Amino acid sequence: MNPKLILHIEDNPSNRKALRHILRMTNYRLIEAADGQEGIDLLEKETPDLILTDIQLPKLSGYDVAKRVKADPRFRHIPVVAVTSYGLSGDDAKAKEAGCDDYVSKPYRPKVLLEHLEKFLGSSRNPPPKESP
Repeated sequence: MNPKLILHIEDNPSNRKALRHILRMTNYRLIEAADGQEGIDLLEKETPDLILTDIQLPKLSGYDVAKRVKADPRFRHIPVVAVTSYGLSGDDAKAKEAGCDDYVSKPYRPKVLLEHLEKFLGSSRNPPPKESP
């Protein structure tokens, strides 16, 4: 079975590094974009199984990314999970309205983020090594 591919759209290099660190013990693959437009461009090259996008991005917001993904018949099946540091009342409703399938507030605990990803992608844990007979 091929590992699931996550497209992470995040303009902050430290946040991209943090996600790489969180996912290092999983069987998910990761591709990254530093802005919303780059994320949309990557969709044309390699279709991910899930998009994890920051909301406040240069060139194209996370809301706009979600709207474009959900408007395109080739990509509308891809779950979009919004991540924002705002966590303000109403942000989750705005994310849903834009077409996001889920919403996570920063800062998040790694376990909580993995639970959100697993909801759409299935288990992320690498299976234990098989014992020899």
